[in-house]
Amino acid sequence: MMNVSIVIPAWNEQERIEACLTNATRQTVAPHEVLVVDNRSTDATPRIVEDFIRDHPDSPVRLLHQDAEQGLIPTRNYGLDHATGDVLGRVDADCMLKPDWVEVVSGIFTEDPEAMGATGPVVYYDMPAKRVGLRGDDTVRRHTYRADGGQVLLFGSNMALRATAWRAIADEVCPDKEDVMHEDLDVSLHLLGHGMKTVYSRRMICGISARRIDTSFASFHNYMKRFRNTFEAHPEHWRRHRTEQALYAAYPALRLFYPVYQKYLDMMDINPAERIWLKEQFEIAEKEGEDADRQDAGDKVAAAR
Repeated sequence: MMNVSIVIPAWNEQERIEACLTNATRQTVAPHEVLVVDNRSTDATPRIVEDFIRDHPDSPVRLLHQDAEQGLIPTRNYGLDHATGDVLGRVDADCMLKPDWVEVVSGIFTEDPEAMGATGPVVYYDMPAKRVGLRGDDTVRRHTYRADGGQVLLFGSNMALRATAWRAIADEVCPDKEDVMHEDLDVSLHLLGHGMKTVYSRRMICGISARRIDTSFASFHNYMKRFRNTFEAHPEHWRRHRTEQALYAAYPALRLFYPVYQKYLDMMDINPAERIWLKEQFEIAEKEGEDADRQDAGDKVAAAR
C-alpha cells in the first residue's frame, strides 16, 4: 500500500483545526504525515497545533510556516513541496476526514497505477440531513464536475495527488495573483494537460463546513465566477456542464437555513465538527483497545513462561 501525506493549509483556523487534526490522525490506516502549513495566522492556530503535537507525541503531525507570501496557493504549494509521501492529500483546515479516508486514498493509487489525481464527495457537517446532502453532492460531482468530455475535476477540500504528478506540474500551476480562479480546478486542468488520469471515488468522503454559503449573494456570485475565470485561463480545455448552476439553485434555501441551524447547534451546545464521524471514531477506539488488551494478555503469557 502506498503511504499518504496530508497537507492542510491554515490561516486563522483556531475554531476547527484541533478537530481537523483529530480526524486526520484517527484513521483505520495511519497517514505517513500530517503537515499543517500556517500562513501568518494572527489567532491561536499555531499554538493549538503545537499543543496537539505535544499532547499526541506519537502522531505524525508537523507544523510548517509559510510566511513569505500571504495566500492559499503559495501555502498549498509549500506544503505539497515539503511532503514526503507517495500520495499527497490536500484538504482544508475545517475539513473532517472520514476515518477510512487514508485507507481509501492509498487503495485508489495502489490499485490503479495510472491514477494521478483523485477526489470524492463531501458531506456538510454543520447542516442537517447529512445523508441526503452527501447523496446530492455525489450526484452533482459525478455528473457535472467534469472537463474535456468526462475527465474528473478535483475538489480542493477533498483531493489527493500522486507525488510524481505534483512534481510534474508544480512549476506550471497558475499563481493567480489576482485571486480570481479556483485553485483546485487549475491543478486539475494542468494534470489533464499532461494527459494524466484523474479518478472519482464515492468512498473517498470528507466532511466540510457550509460556511461558504453564509455570505451575500454578490460575494457568492463572485465566487461562482471563478469557474469561468479558471477555464478562460485554460482555453485548451472545455466543459459541457456548469457545476455552478446547481450551486446557484441551492443557494437561496441554504443561505436562509444555514444561520438558523447554527443557532440551534449553539443552543444545544453541539460541536458538529466533533460529531460528524463520532460512531466511526468510537469503533476505531474500541478496536485499538481490544488489540491492546490482546497484546497485554500475550505479554503476560510470555512472561509466565
